[in-house]
Amino acid sequence: MGERTAAIDLQDVEQVYPNGTRALQPVSLRIEAGEFVTLLGPSGCGKSTLLKMVAGLLKPTAGRIALSDAHLSFVFQEATLMPWADVRSNVRLPLDLAGVARPEANQRVDEALQLVGLQAFAGHRPRELSGGMQMRVSIARGLVTRPRLLLMDEPFGALDEITRNKLDADLLELWRQQGLTVVFVTHSITEAVFLSTRVIMMATRPGRVVLDQRIDNPWPRDDDHRTSPAFNESVRQLQHGLSQASSESAV
Repeated sequence: MGERTAAIDLQDVEQVYPNGTRALQPVSLRIEAGEFVTLLGPSGCGKSTLLKMVAGLLKPTAGRIALSDAHLSFVFQEATLMPWADVRSNVRLPLDLAGVARPEANQRVDEALQLVGLQAFAGHRPRELSGGMQMRVSIARGLVTRPRLLLMDEPFGALDEITRNKLDADLLELWRQQGLTVVFVTHSITEAVFLSTRVIMMATRPGRVVLDQRIDNPWPRDDDHRTSPAFNESVRQLQHGLSQASSESAV
């Protein structure tokens, strides 16, 4: 069997701010097409910095980033919706900016809203939606361009646990249905274990990768999986790794 295609290939990528602060030590990382990779670690460890460099939103100080397909979408921590526009218009925005003809754009919006279960809310304004539904709109806006790579920067961090767990499960289903490559940032070990095929753990001062661990837990991953021995063992292993990384950071 031949080697799988690398969706993302980072070679000695680093970020040093103008004041001399090293936000991220050199990182070399290969993410294969179809993986669900989570960047896990405390605040200030460079997770979001690394994600933004992959997205092209931040230029690395040094190193090289290669993407097999530049067709990507970025989902931010907040839904960042236009409050005056309805759900349909918010989701259609990337297509409008790209000059896609309105009939085709509307069809793709309908498809994206169906994927996130919001077909019945196309005419609603963001203020009429819950926080979880607003984030679904943001995800639909990311999916409407039909990306191959989905980058997500703590999208569910501000939500309650019940809503967060539901969106995690729905996101996994989208990933499997659409054949996406996903890179997801979180502070939550349990979220990382539930979602990922692989977890990249990072530590602070300076930001760096300290652990690269595959999560080989079985599929499907439903609510029962969250209490299974395999899930708990993966959480324990990552908790141990994070504790070690935090101790090293404090030295």
